[in-house]
Amino acid sequence: MKYISFAIPCYNSQEYMAHAIETILTGGEDVEIIIVNDGSKDNTSKIGHEYAEKYPDIIRVIDKENGGHGDAVNYGLANAEGKYFKVVDSDDWVNTESLQNILNVLKKMEEHGEEVDMLIANYVYEKEGVSHKKVIHYRNVLPQNQIFKWSDVGRFHIDQYILMHSVIYRTDMLKLCQLTLPKHTFYVDNIYVYYPLPHVRKMYYMDEDFYRYYIGREDQSVNEKVMIKRVDQQIFVTRTMIDMYQMRQISNKKLRAYMEKYLAIMMTVSSILCIRSKDPENMEKKKELWKYLRQKDKKTFVRIRYGILGQSMNLPGKSGRKISSLAYLLARKIIGFN
Repeated sequence: MKYISFAIPCYNSQEYMAHAIETILTGGEDVEIIIVNDGSKDNTSKIGHEYAEKYPDIIRVIDKENGGHGDAVNYGLANAEGKYFKVVDSDDWVNTESLQNILNVLKKMEEHGEEVDMLIANYVYEKEGVSHKKVIHYRNVLPQNQIFKWSDVGRFHIDQYILMHSVIYRTDMLKLCQLTLPKHTFYVDNIYVYYPLPHVRKMYYMDEDFYRYYIGREDQSVNEKVMIKRVDQQIFVTRTMIDMYQMRQISNKKLRAYMEKYLAIMMTVSSILCIRSKDPENMEKKKELWKYLRQKDKKTFVRIRYGILGQSMNLPGKSGRKISSLAYLLARKIIGFN
């Protein structure tokens, strides 16, 4: 039995993909690794097939035309045979000891006829040139080492939101809820962790520093200059998330509050990128985004717009935009992202 299917989306990843693969290989035959070569023009495919020949019972390679990160995840999920599903980007890696601990927990669940929809673990910002690595944990928010529900969760801080790095989903749940990510679009990892949430009933949290999230390449999608250039895609993803659910449809109050705050963060990120671009056209796009939320879900708009984040992104005039920008820079320094 394969307990976890690991999908590794790869695009021109020849320089670093081996490290990701090697760390997951320590899971042995309890895992499967699906290397999705997303139309690479370097030796990504060759490296992947060499690994598949060496580990035929663990590794498969899918060669496909370029469709972007989300499309590569779609292919990985469609071909996943493991009970659980995890995405590991090709420039990231996993902690091998934590992987063994997670597999042991999943095996015990299987022995007792239990399963969860989402397993959560910590992730670490492996930021280039920074000696103290920021760890995102959930130990003060989620019950540890037990199956729990949304009604059992505490209050998430702004730097504790569940990202793609944090989650291992049950494969069948993702397939049944028909998760499909847009092609040729950046930042779809937010859709990946947001859309399935109302389908998640049972969860499990392990206080393990499992996922290692590398930050340091100039061309990374989370580089601020790159994000500003791609602000249209950030806005598109945020609009897509607005379209997914009317918050009043989410019956569980704690889940609804969590999803609303997640959406508030997405509105904030889109807004601050528009502000920091100093482009009048982007400022107009920012206005249109807030208008779009109001048209789609007025009650949610009011709660987000007049909450702390919404107010900080809509301060009037040039001085207001400067304050918004300074608040963003402070948050970036505290949290350690991009």
